[in-house]
Amino acid sequence: MKTISGFRWGLLAVIGLACWTLASDACAAVKAGFAERDISPEIGMEQPGGYHKSFHRSFHDPCKVRVAVFDDGRKCTAIVGVDALAVPRSLVDHARRGVAEKCGIPPDAVLIAASHSHSSGPTAMVQPGEYDHASPLVQKLAYEQSSMANADYLKRIEQAIVDGVGAAHQARSEVQCGFGSGRADNVAFNRRFRMKNGLSYTHPGQGNPDIVEAAGPTDPEVGVVAAWNAEGKLVGCLVNFACHATTSPGGISANYIYYLEQVIRGVMGDDVVVVFTAGASGDVTQVDNLCPYKRPAPEAWAQLVGGSVGAEAVKVMFAIERSGDFPIDFRVKTLQIPRRKPSPQRVKESLALIENPPEGVDKTKLTFAKEILMLDAKLQKEPVADVEVQAIQLGPAVFVSNPAEYFCQYGLDIKKGSPFPLTLPVEMANGCVGYVPTEEALGPHGGGYETRLTSYSNLIPTAGTTIAHAGIELTKQLQPSAVPTREPHAPFSGNGWGYGNVPPEVE
Repeated sequence: MKTISGFRWGLLAVIGLACWTLASDACAAVKAGFAERDISPEIGMEQPGGYHKSFHRSFHDPCKVRVAVFDDGRKCTAIVGVDALAVPRSLVDHARRGVAEKCGIPPDAVLIAASHSHSSGPTAMVQPGEYDHASPLVQKLAYEQSSMANADYLKRIEQAIVDGVGAAHQARSEVQCGFGSGRADNVAFNRRFRMKNGLSYTHPGQGNPDIVEAAGPTDPEVGVVAAWNAEGKLVGCLVNFACHATTSPGGISANYIYYLEQVIRGVMGDDVVVVFTAGASGDVTQVDNLCPYKRPAPEAWAQLVGGSVGAEAVKVMFAIERSGDFPIDFRVKTLQIPRRKPSPQRVKESLALIENPPEGVDKTKLTFAKEILMLDAKLQKEPVADVEVQAIQLGPAVFVSNPAEYFCQYGLDIKKGSPFPLTLPVEMANGCVGYVPTEEALGPHGGGYETRLTSYSNLIPTAGTTIAHAGIELTKQLQPSAVPTREPHAPFSGNGWGYGNVPPEVE
């Protein structure tokens, strides 16, 4: 009997492995798993969303970590939605390391996005220890007078993310997925307006006669990726929509995302996991400043926005076709973007105002003086911000994320520049760098709340454009697959419906 040399055995093994890989790639069925974890804060914890401290006094509905894991046999990715105002970069780094250790998903393949719920737990704005290097005055302003994250709560969210991704990874099974989008009109509005004085104001007030026009667009698209198991049951879905989560129905809450989930579960099943990601909505909220009628109460507002988006997502899921064979991929690019600096004179004036506030001084002036001093201290340590831009591909869909409260126009720019049939911008993801307005908003005819220089929002005016270009660049490094479509009908047989091919009868 002839023997085969070690070299030939090795060559055959390599060829065999290559053939097996090609075969498995060609017929690999996508697997997906979903999970969620409760991260509701305790009564008395800080409620984020402003430049001063506020505290939770009641409970409305649970805040959650919501996870979707997708695996095509070659690459595996996790998309995590967190009911939080923001996810600080340190939390993201720690959670990604934990996920890699637990189930082997590489850090660059994990997207962690905050819903930006203003009724969630203390994850922002000042981070524990962030100003330990600063003067005693600035430390007091930061730790005692500013909205601040809770170290124990951040640790709890980190563990919930790791456990949730681990559970979703463990639960992976073959699925059929659908991709599509609808529109939720008249529930989200740009909150910035061009005024007769040539500037732009944020929330200038209903009925203000000096309003000229909206200073930016909205994006009513409701993006949906949904997964059904072998029995045809919906196991989970991802929903993307561009609107601030500021309806705040009362107490601790996921905000309007709660009602979005309730609607989907009411139709599709009580155990469906709904992973929400916020689209580019730094200047978009539920408030219609041009509406002539009284605003809804917070509970009704949350129901209107969440219910409308959830109902549209259900309509999309009923209409889309499904496929179990599509590629999964990801790309990441980290940008270094400088921060804007206050002038020395501005810092000096802010210090004087904080140390000796005149009687009756406007609280807004004190707030922004505080922020200037905190920003001045931040710049000593971090003059340049790390800004991660990420693209996660699920077949014909791509999630393009950044860590900003990103103006809506940039999200539309990314959609226009992307080669994917379904492009879903995701803001407040993988970190937090505050508001990133358009260059126009920071120009001579701009203005408004989002453009104020603070310890939270301070990137240079070109930051938004740079982020958009990076996101578009990443989408072009990926190869989108086609959206699943129905099979074509059979050729015409020569006959229509027998009952229909008849003349009218009068008698």
